[in-house]
Amino acid sequence: MKLLKKTLNTTLILIVFSTSILLGQKPNVVFILADDLGWKDLSCQGSEVYETPNIDKLAKSGMKFQQAYTAHPRCAPARYAFITGRYPARVHLPGNWKWDGSEYTFAQAFHDAGYKTFFAGKWHIAKGEVYPQDVGFDINIGGGHAGAPQSYFYPYNVKSKGKGNKKDIKGLEDGKKGEYLPDRLTDETIKFIKANKDKPFFVYLSHYSVHTPFEAKEEYVKYYREKIKNIKFEGKEFIKEGTGYTKCWQNNPVYAAMIQSLDESVGRVLTTLEELDLSDNTIVVFTSDHGGLSNKGYNYRPLATSNLPLRAGKGHCYEGGLRIPFIIRWPGITEAGSESYYPVIGVDFYPTLVEAAGIKMKYQTEIDGKSFVPAIKGIIEENKNRTMFWHSPLARPYSTGDINVTVVRQGDYKLLDFYDARKKELYYIPEDIGEHHNLINEEPEIAERLYKKIINWRKDVNAYVDKNNGKKK
Repeated sequence: MKLLKKTLNTTLILIVFSTSILLGQKPNVVFILADDLGWKDLSCQGSEVYETPNIDKLAKSGMKFQQAYTAHPRCAPARYAFITGRYPARVHLPGNWKWDGSEYTFAQAFHDAGYKTFFAGKWHIAKGEVYPQDVGFDINIGGGHAGAPQSYFYPYNVKSKGKGNKKDIKGLEDGKKGEYLPDRLTDETIKFIKANKDKPFFVYLSHYSVHTPFEAKEEYVKYYREKIKNIKFEGKEFIKEGTGYTKCWQNNPVYAAMIQSLDESVGRVLTTLEELDLSDNTIVVFTSDHGGLSNKGYNYRPLATSNLPLRAGKGHCYEGGLRIPFIIRWPGITEAGSESYYPVIGVDFYPTLVEAAGIKMKYQTEIDGKSFVPAIKGIIEENKNRTMFWHSPLARPYSTGDINVTVVRQGDYKLLDFYDARKKELYYIPEDIGEHHNLINEEPEIAERLYKKIINWRKDVNAYVDKNNGKKK
């Protein structure tokens, strides 16, 4: 009876969506990307410190993917994968790369299908003169080569305390003193949606938040300082990890305040869609580029968050660096408040969103991503044969405490090949999400099979190998 009910519900939502396609209503797409936001950094993901009522509301009306992964645990490679559908290792990113923007991006796919396309926020992909407007976005607000602002309060290109080197953040030169960057990017996004409400649009709101520097509205910081004072954290604040330490407590009040502003941005965008009667015809995606900043190497640096029960964080290819929060609301398709454990990776978002929008296309560049539309529709719930790869050849043992590694996950097993250190680790993820029990000696046949996949894949993509072996130059 339960299976029959689920089948009938799936059939009904497919009929509803098919009807909208027949009526010629192209769905709008709003893609909201956070920076450095960990898998556990949302209250709907179990955080007892951070408060994210608007993102929680989105989750209650859509679907959460609990096995969503970035294509790389650092910013630029992860962002390249989202917009091109290709593994960053193919273009030596990171490595001796210089992206020329020649791939056919998902922005170009939407643009060529008649969508008005909009980008706001952090770009940070190309080293050369390649900007969002060069690869399919009609409008670019704030997208330059900066990996972070000098300050989250205007002027964004100048450090809030003293003089500092300017960074490349375009199109926000006309701000006002005291203006907060997430608010400004949200204002620009809402302005675009209102101006284009009568035509199909594709929005890519790429927040600089919650990347360093840690800066937030003072009233929010005060609130979280008091809240954190009343929380009794268990265990040690830091434990040994890699060449340094990993943070085990979510006790940074400024970071918590930054998350609150990020959440407010999501709420304002959702409210705008509702007020303009666009919610029922808009696919909304919320995710992060990689795991939260929880690790430091030999140096002293303030850390943002804890990714526990996941191991490690940004920069590492353990679950804490790779697993990301991901929520999608596709009206008439996603079951409200549902969860999926289907494994997805950053390269999959391109073919998935293109298919969801009903865009028929032949990819002008070979992509690695696979559409997970069937998982969104609830037709399939798992994929034991899904194979995903990660390659991190420019580790930062001094900064984030990681070392060079190539990783493969096939089904429920994950093998990490720390090729410079000449060691391997094997984990069975469903029963060991924290990657504590290395099975390398217990499951030699599985380890060997997965290692062969790594060798073949590195050769296939011509993966870059750092001859400095990840040591600080």
